[in-house]
Amino acid sequence: MAPVRRNVLISCALLVLLGTASVSTAAEDSEDGVTVETEDEDQYHSPQVSPNKVYLAEHFDDENSFKKKWVKSEAKKQGVDENIAKYDGKWELQTPTRKIFKGDMGLVLTTEAKHAAISALLNKPFEFNDRPLVVQYEVTMQEGQNCGGAYIKLLSKGTNTKADLQKFHDQTPYTIMFGPDKCGNDNKLHFIFRHKNPKNGTVEEKHSKKPSQRLDDIYKDKEPHLYTLIVRPDNTFSIMVDNKEVNAGSLLEDFTPPVNPPEEIDDPDDKKPDDWDEREKIVDPTATKPEDWDEDAPAQIVDPNAVKPDGWLDDEPEMIPDPAAVKPSDWDEDMDGEWEAPLIDNPKCTAAPGCGQWKPPTIPNPNYKGPWRAPLVANPHYRGRWAPRRVRNPHYFRDDRPYRMTPIHAVGFELWSMSPMLLFDNLIITDDVAVAEQWAMQSFALKKAKISRDSDSVVERALKFAGENPWIYAVVIIGSFIVVGFLAYMCCGPKSDSDGDLKKSDGVTEDDPQQSEGEAEAEAGAEAGAEAGRPRKADLDAEPEPDEVDTTPLVDTDGAGDGHRKRKPRKE
Repeated sequence: MAPVRRNVLISCALLVLLGTASVSTAAEDSEDGVTVETEDEDQYHSPQVSPNKVYLAEHFDDENSFKKKWVKSEAKKQGVDENIAKYDGKWELQTPTRKIFKGDMGLVLTTEAKHAAISALLNKPFEFNDRPLVVQYEVTMQEGQNCGGAYIKLLSKGTNTKADLQKFHDQTPYTIMFGPDKCGNDNKLHFIFRHKNPKNGTVEEKHSKKPSQRLDDIYKDKEPHLYTLIVRPDNTFSIMVDNKEVNAGSLLEDFTPPVNPPEEIDDPDDKKPDDWDEREKIVDPTATKPEDWDEDAPAQIVDPNAVKPDGWLDDEPEMIPDPAAVKPSDWDEDMDGEWEAPLIDNPKCTAAPGCGQWKPPTIPNPNYKGPWRAPLVANPHYRGRWAPRRVRNPHYFRDDRPYRMTPIHAVGFELWSMSPMLLFDNLIITDDVAVAEQWAMQSFALKKAKISRDSDSVVERALKFAGENPWIYAVVIIGSFIVVGFLAYMCCGPKSDSDGDLKKSDGVTEDDPQQSEGEAEAEAGAEAGAEAGRPRKADLDAEPEPDEVDTTPLVDTDGAGDGHRKRKPRKE
C-alpha cells in the first residue's frame, strides 16, 4: 500500500499546484482587473480611439499613413565634428524581431552610433490649461541597451510645419523630454520640462528627482515596456512603467533646479574683513616648556629587572641543518652551487627556556614625555564663522502655475544609441487618462498576455504567480494537509467488525507478496487437510509436472495470523 499512497499524495499535490496555475493564468491575462479575452490568440487589430479624444495616436501599422505624417530630419547636430554631425540614422517600420502578432509593426531605429531624428505634427496643438497631459508609448530594446536613449521630445510652439520638422535637431526647442536613457551603469528615466522665467523670459531645464525603484531589467530583458507620463493642472506628476508607478511628485518641489528661486541670496559684494578671526581655540601664548621636560627620552627602555632564565642554551642555535637530509643525486655544484641541508628547529631548544643569545625585553619608559606642545585656550578675538550678509534676490519671482508650459505642436525622437533595433510603438498623446488606458488595453496588454502564453508553462506561471502573491503558499500547504489527512484516514482508518469476523471465519491470511499462484493453491490444500484431521495423501504425494516445478525457497510466515508454517510443493 505504501507505493500506492505515495503516488496518490503526489497526484494530490500536483492537483493543488495546477489549481494555483489556473488562478495564475486568469490573473496574468487581466490588466487592472479587466480580463483580456480573444476569440483567436493570434488575432490582432491595430488599437483604435476616437480622433476627437487625442492629439496624436500612432500605432505604426500603416506604412502609407506613416510616410505622410512622419518626417525624417535632414539637419546636422551642432557643436560636433562635420563627419558625424549629420542625422543619418535609419528609421524603418518593421515587424518585431520577436514576432508577437501578425500585422503588428513598430518604428525601428536600425542603425547604431549614428544621430537619428524623426518627428510628426500633432493633430492640434496641446495647450496647458485645465486638462492633464498624458504621454504614453512602448519601447522594446530588442538587442538590449548598452549606451543611448529611447526618450521622446514634445516640441514647443514654433515647430508648426513639415519644413520645420526637416530641421529637427538637438537644439530644437522642446517643452518636455520623457523616457529611458542609459550609459554604462547609469540608468535614467527622464522627465525634463523647460520652464520660462516670467520675469526675464529666459528658459531653464528642470530635471525630476530619480525614480523610487530600480529599473535595470527594462534595459536588458528585450521585452516591450510601456512608459506613461501624466502631468496635471495642480502641478503634480506621475510616471509609470508597465502600469506601475515608479515616480511621482510636484513640479514645484521635486525638480532641480527648483522652479522658483530663493527670495534672498548671499550678497555677492560682501567680502570677509582681513582681521576676521574664525579660530575658536589658539595656542596659549603664555605657556612655556617645563625645565625637566626631556624630549629626547626614548619611548622604550630595557627592563632593568629582567633576569636570564635558568637553563638558557646560549651556545645552541634556534635552527640547525636537517641531519636526515641527503643531497639530491642530480645536484651539480658547478651549476647549483654548494649544497646545504635545509634548516629545522633545534630539538635541544624544545625542552629549554630558549636558545641563542639572550637579550632582556624592553618596557615603556616611565620618563618618556615626547615633544612638548603648548596647550590650547579660548581665542579672545574669536568672532565666529563668517558668512556674507543676505540680500533680496534681484531675480526672484514666484510662479505657482509651472504647469502652464509652452504649448506643444509636434512630437519626435532625437537619439543616438550604441544599440541598434530600438523599437517604438503605440504612441498616444491625450488629455484623458482613461483614453490612454483603453489604448494600452488594445495593444500593450494583449502583447504581454500573448508573451506570457507563449513563454511560460503552466507550472512556471503558477510559480511566478505565487512569487508575486505569497499568500498562495499558505493556500497550497493547507490544501495539501487536508488532502493528505483525508487519504490517510481512508487508507489507514479503523476496520469494520464485519471485515474482521469474515477473516477469522475464513481462516485466511493475506498472501505474501512473493507467493505465486501455485504456492497459494498448495497452501490451501494443506490447510484444508489439516482442518479435516487427515491430510490428503494424493495431494501431498502428487508430483508436479516438470514445467510446474517451483524452485522458490521455503517461506516462513510466522505471525501471519494462522500459526501454520507454509511450505512449497517440492519434487521428490
